[in-house]
Amino acid sequence: MSIVPTILIIILVGLFILALLALSARSLLGLVIVSEREVGVVVKKFGPRLAPGQLIALKGEAGYQADTLAPGWHFGYFPWRFAVRKASVTIIPQGEIGLVVASAGDAIPPERILGRIVKCDNFQDARKFLMGGGEKGRQLGILTSGTYRINSALFTVITARNAEQHGMMPRQLHVYGVAPDRVGIVTTLDGRPIDEGEIAGPIIHGHNNFQNAQTFLNNDGRRGLQEQVLLSGSWNLNPWFVNIEQVPMTEIPIGHVGIVIAYVGKAHQDVSGASFKHGNLVEPGHKGVWVTPLYPGKHPINPKVMKVELVPTTNIVLNWATRTESHKYDRHLSPITVRSKDGFAFNLDVAQIIHIGAPDAPKVISRVGSVQNLVDHVLQPIVGNYFRNSAQEYTVLDFLSARSERQAEATEHIRRAISAYDVQALDTLIGDITPPDELMLTQTERKIAEEERKTYEIQRLAQDQRQELVRATAMADIQQDMVSSEQGVTIAELKAKAEIKRATGQAEATRLKALGDAEAVRRMGEAKAEAYRAGVEALGGQGYTALQMMQVVGERQVRIVPDVSVSGSNGSGLVDGLMGLMLQKEAVGNGRSED
Repeated sequence: MSIVPTILIIILVGLFILALLALSARSLLGLVIVSEREVGVVVKKFGPRLAPGQLIALKGEAGYQADTLAPGWHFGYFPWRFAVRKASVTIIPQGEIGLVVASAGDAIPPERILGRIVKCDNFQDARKFLMGGGEKGRQLGILTSGTYRINSALFTVITARNAEQHGMMPRQLHVYGVAPDRVGIVTTLDGRPIDEGEIAGPIIHGHNNFQNAQTFLNNDGRRGLQEQVLLSGSWNLNPWFVNIEQVPMTEIPIGHVGIVIAYVGKAHQDVSGASFKHGNLVEPGHKGVWVTPLYPGKHPINPKVMKVELVPTTNIVLNWATRTESHKYDRHLSPITVRSKDGFAFNLDVAQIIHIGAPDAPKVISRVGSVQNLVDHVLQPIVGNYFRNSAQEYTVLDFLSARSERQAEATEHIRRAISAYDVQALDTLIGDITPPDELMLTQTERKIAEEERKTYEIQRLAQDQRQELVRATAMADIQQDMVSSEQGVTIAELKAKAEIKRATGQAEATRLKALGDAEAVRRMGEAKAEAYRAGVEALGGQGYTALQMMQVVGERQVRIVPDVSVSGSNGSGLVDGLMGLMLQKEAVGNGRSED
């Protein structure tokens, strides 16, 4: 026989003997060994009976014991008397929670649905739980992330891993997160009922955003919709205690304010003052219209219990026309139909510009409820009735021709009228005016005739101007001649003056010459007289006279004898004389031609 098999057999026999000795020792000593990741649940096999309805023994009764075995060696738990069941420790992963159901304890009062929280080391001390008044059923307290040694005989722990086995969704066992820019609307499922006349439970302090549910209930927290909201973050919430609905934060855009109308809060207490008689204003936190508006930004408002009315603080343009502005406040407005003094009905397009100041916005909302109500129930009748009444005082043509005056009157009237509603009227503008077609036809014909008349007048003026132009052109053309004539006149005057000067000179010369000639004649006469006296003395008076006559006849070639002598009595002499004259002229003519 080989040595190796013999040694193996000896070792195996030794191990078997040791196992038998260990089993015998455990049995003899009642030894129970609990590892680090286990919890020992003890069942006592015999002993006093439990009281009716009691499942966990607190005084050594037979059955499941309240106390568990921690990790380590435990003696005295003899198999014939105790059965120790080793269960794994309860692990709640990071980002999750654990719900607890107790199988024993006091009954939950009728007004509540969850067992109250008692000090029991997060359900790890079953004895404290039962002796401290722990209640049977679903528990208000939860387990957060960590490792717990839970008596599984008393408590059932629900986690994301086994949620579906208990009729729940795994996501319900996750730490609840509220996303950024959102708020959580809380509805509690346990607590006293909400007071009659209220729609939500009041704000309760000290419960750390519903994470400490017992504090909430101890401070008279109410079951149902809550006024308080959850802000962005992660929260350890019991889904059996609260339901959360996430909604966007209330955003107040630039150019607006938000007026809060609270349906919950402290008792109503008006702070509007004696001068404001058409509504009530309250401080924030009270029920009613808050006197302080919300300015542009994002606000954690609970829309289930509060209403925020947006009020534009920029200028608002409202059109009584077929078009509407982007704000849609004027979607119910239409052109205003009016009737004139002369009985014609026509339509007006009107634009009204208003402004609501931020400090006055709460008063406006308290008075009329909303900007849309302001437009529909205040501005529409004020503007419409004014123009209907005003149009009756004028004819259509007067209204058309004096449009700017009508517009100024409307602006002043409407400004006074709506100032009583804490609204500023900046301007009233009259747009298109649509008079009757038949009146417009007559007016158009009249206008055409007037324009034609103006055209004819302009043409006549153009003709007059053209004539003036022609006349001016002609005058310009003859201007040179006129200048020349004027220069000629001037020259003529100068020449005349020169002639006068020359004539004066000639006259003077003539006078002087005449004087000289007279002197010469006088001297000549004196000479002739002297010669005559000498001739008379020499020839005598008659002889000298005959001599002078002969001399004159000779100098002047005076004929003493006629060229043709006519004689006879029967007329032949006359004929002969005429013939002689003719012959004489012919002779003279021939002589000149020869010359």
